[in-house]
Amino acid sequence: MSVEEKHVLGLSGGRDSAALAVYMRQHYPDIEIEYFFTDTGKELPEVYEYLGRLEGFLGKTILRLNPDRDFDYWLKQYNNFLPSPRTRWCTRDLKLKPFEKWVRPMLAEGMKIYSYVAIRSDEEYREGYASKDENLIVKLPFKDAGVDKADVLDILEGAGLGLPEYYSWRTRSGCTFCFYQQKIEWVRLMERHPEAFEEAKAYEKNAVDHGSPFTWSRGESLDELSKPERVDQIKQDHERRLARQIKTTQLNPLRSNSEPLDIDDLYGKSKICLSCHK
Repeated sequence: MSVEEKHVLGLSGGRDSAALAVYMRQHYPDIEIEYFFTDTGKELPEVYEYLGRLEGFLGKTILRLNPDRDFDYWLKQYNNFLPSPRTRWCTRDLKLKPFEKWVRPMLAEGMKIYSYVAIRSDEEYREGYASKDENLIVKLPFKDAGVDKADVLDILEGAGLGLPEYYSWRTRSGCTFCFYQQKIEWVRLMERHPEAFEEAKAYEKNAVDHGSPFTWSRGESLDELSKPERVDQIKQDHERRLARQIKTTQLNPLRSNSEPLDIDDLYGKSKICLSCHK
């Protein structure tokens, strides 16, 4: 008796997972893949716009997985302490648990589930989702095929999708107040989505009032970061980093008028939440 199989691919609204969806459709058209997006309700509006464009290319609806309880509920459960790189409860409770709840009944019925994750061949420092069930099999097509960042950009350009709009100012998908953002990204959030920035400030003030040891941005509150003199300092530091990067990097002549696409290129690579940012 053959075991029933299901193929799933999680989308974050970011570059790499979108490119993987395109890649799988183009190279493995016979595999019926279900695409899903775990929606925290705190995503950038550009994320939803890009998912809509991706649905048009794929010709199928992207399943939305919503957590049973929202960010505000979980914030209270964690004593109003903000999530941080040390305690990533937002990823666990708003991203991973909805996925696990979705696949658990299928695994219980003995189904074999293949989950495709967009870790590129040039990302040795990233770790994939650790499956706790032998029937939940994580596949890394980009690593297996040697697909790197440049290839991802080519895949998206070739499909006519390009990059999500937020890549013009930020390289993190996921929540508007993601703690992995660099300070320049917080400044740009304040300028482009002031209402989201003010919401993040309110969450932070509430957390600090309740004794949280964390602020969204390391070493300073958003109130401090948003002061005009501090904003100028952050922008000047970013411009210096950018100038140094341009001096030491051989730019692609086709993209010579744009800054490096990854903030990580300027500030150093960091571990991130795959379910949010890929």
